[in-house]
Amino acid sequence: MSLRDGGSRRLACAASDHLRTEAGHVSEPSRRLARRLTTVDAVVIGLGAMIGAGVFAAPGPAAAAAGSWLLLGLALAAVVAYANATSSAQLAALYPEAGGTYVYARERLGDYWGFLAGWSFVVGKTASLAAMALTFGAYLSASLARPLGVGAVVTMATVNYLGVEKTARLTRVIVALVFAALAVVVAAALLGGEASTANLVVELPAGAWGVLQAGGLLFFAFAGYARLATLGEEVRDPTTTIPRAIPIALGIVVVVYVVVLSSVLLAIGPQQMADSPAPLADAVAAGRWSALTPVVRVGAAIAAGGVLLSLLAGISRTVLSMARRRELPGYLDAVHPKHRTPYRAEATAAVVVSAVVLVADLRGAIGFSSFAVLTYYALANASAWRLADAERRWPRWLAGLGVGLCLLLAVTLPMVAVAGGVVLLASGSLVWIVTRRRRQDRS
Repeated sequence: MSLRDGGSRRLACAASDHLRTEAGHVSEPSRRLARRLTTVDAVVIGLGAMIGAGVFAAPGPAAAAAGSWLLLGLALAAVVAYANATSSAQLAALYPEAGGTYVYARERLGDYWGFLAGWSFVVGKTASLAAMALTFGAYLSASLARPLGVGAVVTMATVNYLGVEKTARLTRVIVALVFAALAVVVAAALLGGEASTANLVVELPAGAWGVLQAGGLLFFAFAGYARLATLGEEVRDPTTTIPRAIPIALGIVVVVYVVVLSSVLLAIGPQQMADSPAPLADAVAAGRWSALTPVVRVGAAIAAGGVLLSLLAGISRTVLSMARRRELPGYLDAVHPKHRTPYRAEATAAVVVSAVVLVADLRGAIGFSSFAVLTYYALANASAWRLADAERRWPRWLAGLGVGLCLLLAVTLPMVAVAGGVVLLASGSLVWIVTRRRRQDRS
């Protein structure tokens, strides 16, 4: 074993066995989550988190911004995602506990930045969950999208409550079904008789700015690999498993996105993609294989359900980690004695998301979520920048590139999303000041 690996393993054990609160207390073993996930489980959970969000929800807004050049936006989003993935992977190996960048930024940048990362993740991913719940409902029945979305949230929260291994098992089934549906989309789009380069438009609707905006919107599709980092306390041998699983899952997703989006562009063109709430279904319906359109709609609903499953798991673990340090209400600091899941955090997240689903707008939720998640990953990259050479698995410049690109894509999002993001950061800072004073008064 190399010196670097040995140091990483010792740090991982220290982070896992000593979950310190603000007052310096160590959590009891009964309150720690169980390590049950293998490398295959981790890759599948990452696929379940990513496959669906981008393919079924984000192409419309991205096509409106960049037209036929949305694939260039996809390439930019993939570069940002790779930088973020490598930073998250090496940090998760060093700090394999629930919370993800909330933990990493606390350790490497300071308590305030850690809180801001956790706040951005929880609030931003609540918007993501609302977007996925609405996508689930819209593909099944546009008129019943909201109640169907709430039902999906409650169902997936129940599965997560019963244990992370059940989450992994159900995710395997979901991923298999979604890949089958996407295969139908590609085959129908390319072989249905409508695919043609004549459907492409050379002009850029909003110039280079539109490509950057499309990259920020499509980044929404890649954020699922964070679920692996936030599940760090439940992965077997995290120093090996997480750095291996994150790039594998991300690489598979990039290939799938390129193939699917290229097929849909050739079948219906960027304008119809921009105008449609269900562009993949439209690509199938446009050709001779239109009878398979219901298969795509069901596949889209299943994909959105898979994202709901993994996102709820990720949010509840971050909430648990923040509650352990009393930066969120201590009531949420609870692990079920039998299922070993953060059941109060899970239930609370489900209630909040269900309320948001009843009032949220799909495209607005995607933009706001993208800003929050880009902020979260900018802090992840900044944390990775601070790693010592002995702790590093990828070059420092890659983390620096990630910081710069995250900030660039964040400010190029639609103005409503940027304004909402500024409010998000300001409100998080206010909450930090209030909770810090309370912790100081109690100490």
